[in-house]
Amino acid sequence: MASTGQPARRGLLKEVATIGLDLAKTSVYFVGLDASGQVRTRRQYSKAKLVQVSAKLGPCRIGMEACCGAHHLGRQLLAQGHDVRLMPPKYVQPFVKRDKNDSKDAEACAEACLRPSMHFVAVKSEGQLAMQSLHRHRSRLVGNSTQLVNQARGILLERGITIPQGKHRFAAQLPEILSDPGNGLGERMRELLADMLQEWQRLQERIQAIDCELVAEAQQCEACTRLREVPGIGAQTATALVAAIGDGRAFESGRDLAAWLGLTPKENSTGGKQRLGRISKRGNRYVRTLLVHCARSGLERLAKRSDRLGQWLRRMLAEKKRSTVIVALAARLARITWALLTSGQRFGQQQPQPAS
Repeated sequence: MASTGQPARRGLLKEVATIGLDLAKTSVYFVGLDASGQVRTRRQYSKAKLVQVSAKLGPCRIGMEACCGAHHLGRQLLAQGHDVRLMPPKYVQPFVKRDKNDSKDAEACAEACLRPSMHFVAVKSEGQLAMQSLHRHRSRLVGNSTQLVNQARGILLERGITIPQGKHRFAAQLPEILSDPGNGLGERMRELLADMLQEWQRLQERIQAIDCELVAEAQQCEACTRLREVPGIGAQTATALVAAIGDGRAFESGRDLAAWLGLTPKENSTGGKQRLGRISKRGNRYVRTLLVHCARSGLERLAKRSDRLGQWLRRMLAEKKRSTVIVALAARLARITWALLTSGQRFGQQQPQPAS
């Protein structure tokens, strides 16, 4: 593939110490900086050609945004001995100079990865990506199932027939409605609703099959086994957490993980006065939702414990609304899971949860 920007001589590649990459669908924009931070070369490669070029270079620090394809390419570059740094795109954006283009995006990645205060994303393994894809597939099937139920309820509501919310009520009442000859439904409408019911049942079977697969994966994973010992955390949440954060060492503390999940309050402080608002809801929405459900299901059991966590929950329930306590417990569960993953301990072994 032809190069763009300044022509690069082979001798300049030997001077490169830091590389910034901007990934496109089929090509990669390459910007190399020397030890002093000066741009020495700008190139555009195909992804296959980039791997060949990087194999001929000495160990370099390589920065790129944590986007689609970054983890796969990152593993290839790590195997060549390079120091790969993935960064959230939002943190790279301030380093883009003036007008935006692919070459300047790559240069911004190179400069951003040199900052000592930059937050980096750990390169995911193939197993983590596979588990993450399985969760996304399940989430899509659940969404399709919900859409199908809502559409069927809407069709019936137009004809004066009401089905309460909830998939169990839908599954129980729709067959009775289809078998009732006196409700005014036409023959064609009965056939259509019967087809929708069969489609919904097939979706439920596929979701249950994925749930069984997640349980099997959680039983084989040692980290998931330890996470499932926490009351409220099941196979789905445990596998989602391990797929998202691995061993958790990309975060310096449990609170950093809770902030990444969007479970910490927004802050708008100035003049030495701290102003905290509602939770930010930034970061991984899927894992945050799972942790909130875990907190809701495990609240009663955790509140009965005699340790600091149980005492804290009883005090919170006496002072706050239940919904507020559930979200606070979800943030605490995030910090507990970080402690369990990074320390290798089991829940309750040495009270891994931090003090409030």
